Amino acid sequence: MNSSENIYDTVIIGAGPAGLSAAIYLARARFSVLVLERENIGGQITITDEVVNYPGVLHTSGKALTETMRKQAENFGAEFLVAEARELDLSGDVKTVKTTRGDIRALGVVVAAGARPRSVGFKGEEEFRGRGVAYCATCDGEFFTGKELLIVGGGFAACEEAIFLTRYAKKITMLVRRNEFSCAQGVVEEVLNNPKISVRFNTELLEVRGNAAPESAVLKNNKTGETEEFRTADGDSFGVFVFVGYAPASDLLKDKIAIDKDGYAVADAEGKTEIDGLYIAGDLRRKRLRQVVTAVADGATSATALEKYLPEARKRAGVATRTAGEIRKAVPAEQNEAAHTPAEENTDSGDGRFFDEAARAQLQGVFARFENEVMLAAELDDANAVSVELKNFLEEIASLSEKISLRIGAPENAEASAQRPCVTICDARGNSRGATFHGVPGGHEVNSFIIALYNAAGPGQAIDDETRERIRALRPQKIEVLVSLSCTQCPEVVTATQRIALENSGISTDVFDIAHFPEIRERYNVMSVPALAVNGKIVAFGKKSLPQILEILEK
Repeated sequence: MNSSENIYDTVIIGAGPAGLSAAIYLARARFSVLVLERENIGGQITITDEVVNYPGVLHTSGKALTETMRKQAENFGAEFLVAEARELDLSGDVKTVKTTRGDIRALGVVVAAGARPRSVGFKGEEEFRGRGVAYCATCDGEFFTGKELLIVGGGFAACEEAIFLTRYAKKITMLVRRNEFSCAQGVVEEVLNNPKISVRFNTELLEVRGNAAPESAVLKNNKTGETEEFRTADGDSFGVFVFVGYAPASDLLKDKIAIDKDGYAVADAEGKTEIDGLYIAGDLRRKRLRQVVTAVADGATSATALEKYLPEARKRAGVATRTAGEIRKAVPAEQNEAAHTPAEENTDSGDGRFFDEAARAQLQGVFARFENEVMLAAELDDANAVSVELKNFLEEIASLSEKISLRIGAPENAEASAQRPCVTICDARGNSRGATFHGVPGGHEVNSFIIALYNAAGPGQAIDDETRERIRALRPQKIEVLVSLSCTQCPEVVTATQRIALENSGISTDVFDIAHFPEIRERYNVMSVPALAVNGKIVAFGKKSLPQILEILEK
């Protein structure tokens, strides 16, 4: 046996319900498990405000349900790492997952990368994306308060999100291309009985027109072939939400295993692929029903199949039995920092503090690894309640480490800002490092703020030499990121753009919580987050990885 090998029994790519379920079953069976997630733990279900059809749970949110799953997995010994899987080497008994945080080796791999929202392809969809066309009710619903909405889709997600959006919208018209909904009667009845929702069956959206926002739409009757123009009764602009399913995130598997014509990975009933030790779970597989309950079943099924495979794989590879915790302690430091920094669920201590004791302990563990001192330079407005909240937040952060200092006032070499309150990450002398957050970095942005501090103080998250050189070669640019603290898609963009600013002194990144800075939302006419602006012009909406953002900045 070679006990020096830092090889996990299983690496799980994706921390949605399928990946979490697999982690629970494998870790409980005493196998070493590492779960990789590039974004938010919980996957797509975290944007669902209400889950009422999961057996044994009367009512919960997608975020709360998957957070419980994560804690279960951790309690059984599973480890979590925030990293993006970039490439797979599946030859031999020991597989290698190449990630943004280094190479991870394992005997088995479960790919549960899920799927991303599909576009419809109507004319004007790309033109108005982020300016009236949206795909996430939780992230963007509030921007359409008092507006009329068109919702495209007739499945469970479309019905569920339509009901959620009634809390914001004045009126909703659902466009269903068939003659009936394709989901359970219970949710259908809830839609049909809602006075704010009307339904048009056999109807497709062909085009959206307008200036700054959608003002008219062309609808087609699929039975008669006739088209008509849609406008609101008062002539106001309206929003369009698209819920027509998801495209499988199978890029990682292309040229590795069979992928069908629609992009789904080919696997048997247990999730096993043509490669021994490689399993598929969740929405990456072709199946009739895509719900949390089926994703969880996929994860459990793949895990139990791996339980039979792994002992023999251990023998063939000469790998000793080790816990995930033992392996984690032996891997390089850049792969070893806490992946689950205190998120929104940890920020209410009940005694007026932002963080409870568990979250404070996690933070102190991260801060203890800082190599250099950092300063938080805050610009406040004493008459502003948000400024008071930011000051309290920063004082609590600074109290947890001697390597973090706080100064009220602008950084030495930064331009005076009227967009207060804000905090800029600086070096120990107070010189700006180019990363500023306007508002209070709470909610989903707690993690991105802590990661930015870690990257500024060092050692920082691992980054390959090629990516670092690309960042440093960028010409000077001003980046602005518009976010909502409830948005699960925003932190990846924030983390990536702040990392770019911290690596290149000619780049500045300003992040705005648009709940407190409506003027910037109005200036850019933004109705969806995250929104990425470069040098005063919106260049992208939605989730973007560091490589994708680099491609934008290099143009």
